[in-house]
Amino acid sequence: MKTLVIGTGGREHALALALSRDPGVTEVHAAPGNPGIGAFATLHPVDLMDGAAVAALAKEVGADLVVVGPEAPLVAGVADAVRAAGVAVFGPSAAAAQLEGSKAFSKEVMAAAGVPTAGSRTCTTAAEYAAALDAFGAPYVVKDDALAAGKGVVVTLDRAEALAHAEACGRVVIEEFLDGPEVSLFAVCDGAGAYALQPAQDFKRIFDGGQGPNTGGMGSYSPLPWAPADLAEAVLATVVQPTLDEMIRRGAPFVGCLYVGLALTESGPRVIEFNVRFGDPDIQPVLAVLTSPLGELLAAAATGELSRVAPPQFSDGASVTVVLASAGYPESSSKGDVITGVEAADALPDVDVIHAGTATDGEGRLVTAGGRVLAVRALGADVADARARAYAGADQIAFDGLQRRSDIAAEPLGVVEGASLKESDH
Repeated sequence: MKTLVIGTGGREHALALALSRDPGVTEVHAAPGNPGIGAFATLHPVDLMDGAAVAALAKEVGADLVVVGPEAPLVAGVADAVRAAGVAVFGPSAAAAQLEGSKAFSKEVMAAAGVPTAGSRTCTTAAEYAAALDAFGAPYVVKDDALAAGKGVVVTLDRAEALAHAEACGRVVIEEFLDGPEVSLFAVCDGAGAYALQPAQDFKRIFDGGQGPNTGGMGSYSPLPWAPADLAEAVLATVVQPTLDEMIRRGAPFVGCLYVGLALTESGPRVIEFNVRFGDPDIQPVLAVLTSPLGELLAAAATGELSRVAPPQFSDGASVTVVLASAGYPESSSKGDVITGVEAADALPDVDVIHAGTATDGEGRLVTAGGRVLAVRALGADVADARARAYAGADQIAFDGLQRRSDIAAEPLGVVEGASLKESDH
């Protein structure tokens, strides 16, 4: 099977790497890709927002499966264009991708499907903002209704800050705060049914202890020894399947990855948000412990034949990912800073360096090219072992202004830190 991965970041690097290690995958192509992916796959230039161009490239390379990584191309309908060209694609249609493209639509679907989630109001005026904030009370949760790369959310005890964020966004969803540790669960869906991957947890805030602004994610780990053993099964039954059934009823079957962001509250798991693609960096450790073929799984989902393949299998070990970010992140990023030590880190046993925002300069040197630059992912016998290996790898890498957290996977979010307000991606 020939595969084509669309995107440029850490998620796409991790997916492409997993596909390259699948014995059933004969070729891995990526577009546009990044220098890390280029070390083992064939890269192609493409405008990833141009559905016709992506479809033409898929035909040109003879791809049997296209995997669209980021949310923006999915919301823009790139998967539709690839399907129309007769190529199997793992990723939802533009209509189904509205589960992430619009928080209000997502809430509407959850309500219709009976999915347990936070109470919410969709607001567009100052009076509506104020009324919703007062109705739900503090901590205040305000979400931009549009795509915001994981950074359109404010969770705060400061009512003025919540109002200011709402006014800056315009159309927002204001919700009740869900207290409890947060979990990422990825469901591989073929429209009618789904398989769950192993749960993970990511660390959203820029600084240790869950301090500072939200980011796209500063690290993650899997498995979660403290989570309920039947969590994945329960979420499939109470969240994923009802949502898939509702999307069929609406004439927009969901094919691809349904990312379920959960809060494990005292009353049980409740949905914080849906995304329509694998999360980054939280999918990285999950793929590291996946032992069954990724290509077969995604191809079966893309062709509506998920029930014909076995559920995904995972090792008994653990994996931890530590993100290295550039100066100024998340408010800005520094580009062109020379990176050293990647080869040394990559050479360590059971360590992969995943590229997220890198490029090569005119002298062929690896340089920073984004906010989240690299992620160091390690396998270990358990979470503590994997964590030690990941940080040993991260210690090898240097560039000006490097930012990283020192507490990734040190303690589960919310369980020890207390208030998930500190780390919330609400």
